[in-house]
Amino acid sequence: MTKFLIRQRFLVALLLGLVYPALRLAQAQSSSDVIVADASAPSHPFPHFWEQMFGSGRAILSLRESYRQDLRAVKRITDFDYVRFHAIFDDEVGVYDEDPQGRPVYNFSYVDQIYDGLLANGVKPFIELSFMPNKLAAAPVFQAFWYKPDVSPPKDWGRWDDLITAFVRHLIDRYGIDEVATWYFEVWNEPNLDFWAGQPRQATYWELYDHTALAVKKVDRRLRVGGPATAQAAWVDAFIQHCLQQKIPLDFVSTHAYGNDRAQDIFGTDEDIPRDRMVCRAVSKVHKQIRASAAPGLPLIWSEYNASYKNEPEVTDSLYMGPWLADTVRQCDGLVDIMSYWTFSDVFEEQGVVKTPFYGGYGLLAEDGIPKPAYRAFALLHRLGNQRLTLNSDSALLTRGRDGSLVMALWNYAPPGQSGQARSVTVRFQHTTPQSVALWRLDAEHGDFRSTYAKIGSPAYPTRAQLQQLRQATEIPRPEIQTLKNDELTLEIPAPGLVLIELK
Repeated sequence: MTKFLIRQRFLVALLLGLVYPALRLAQAQSSSDVIVADASAPSHPFPHFWEQMFGSGRAILSLRESYRQDLRAVKRITDFDYVRFHAIFDDEVGVYDEDPQGRPVYNFSYVDQIYDGLLANGVKPFIELSFMPNKLAAAPVFQAFWYKPDVSPPKDWGRWDDLITAFVRHLIDRYGIDEVATWYFEVWNEPNLDFWAGQPRQATYWELYDHTALAVKKVDRRLRVGGPATAQAAWVDAFIQHCLQQKIPLDFVSTHAYGNDRAQDIFGTDEDIPRDRMVCRAVSKVHKQIRASAAPGLPLIWSEYNASYKNEPEVTDSLYMGPWLADTVRQCDGLVDIMSYWTFSDVFEEQGVVKTPFYGGYGLLAEDGIPKPAYRAFALLHRLGNQRLTLNSDSALLTRGRDGSLVMALWNYAPPGQSGQARSVTVRFQHTTPQSVALWRLDAEHGDFRSTYAKIGSPAYPTRAQLQQLRQATEIPRPEIQTLKNDELTLEIPAPGLVLIELK
């Protein structure tokens, strides 16, 4: 063999060694997940449990116009029914006082303004009965929130009973029993943590719940009362057992969990449960506890949930929330009656006055009504139908609307702060003959404020013109209309990214 041929073969081998791996990598990156969307697949009811209720900043904040503007904005995209907040009995609301002789004095002026404002905007109260009026507290025990709620037990249980009775009677007098019977009364907030100063916590919370539930029901048996309103999915099995044994009214179970809660606190294990699995693992735990109890039909209301209970801008202010929320909906379906996202707005002061628009607040809307990606995610998922169809994917939802049309959500999940690979998906439609689809996207190019915020210098106090720029940047454009080929649709989903498809 001549030196020329040897050299030629060497060059060919070298080129093949470089080209083949590159081709294989390109094929791997462009390879498509195939999802079969079968319109005749088995289905089940799919109530929109994730958007029926939202949490918010404490009661007094609901009197602000910025709060009510945000309330209306979220109502428009979700048509939610209930709002929950802390501190209806805090001194700033003025409900409880004592005269010079030490006799109770009630004032429901701000209470009326608070609930009138909700009802005027088509939202009902989910009433968390908290916290302790200072003059009714056994001791001044202030929780660490900026507004310093008093979390002490009452100094006199009879006076607490009378306060609950007067409060509930006033609501019925003002709004009528038919209306108030559609509300919920939840006793306290997270008594297993530092929001309750009774010792021992569980036994003294049982006492608080017993007094409160009996006082509510004494006014009218049609009113709905429940708890234990715990953090970390705690106490539920013991709470149900206590209520049944002591014949204490219990109309629903409520508790909380967040995506960054620890497995040790919720399950007593050292598991490393990812943020996108934690909430629904906790929901499943409580669902099973209720089903195993002597009252298996009790409704489960998850009265707080989010991907984080901390201020993490890379989580709650980011595109991460789109895939996280969609997958939480998928996993929790069938396990819970209502889930209350914490919160609908960053009109919120638990850590003090807001210092910058994007600080990792819990709300769907940042300060000055700037929609976050989470707001856009709720708007897209609201378009899902009321029947869920079986699907061969753990990153998609297929639904049917009341008009028979198919609506599908697909997503590409990546953990916070990580840039994952784009995902190519081919959806193969069966037993339906759509000619085209309408497609909405939520990703770095659609519905995100971050690039615009960076371009204007990330100001702590945006001007009015800059606020308008930010709001416009978060708009999701009109849907793309794509024509199907052979009943298939192939699309790329960035990470993180969420896509909503409606068949036409």
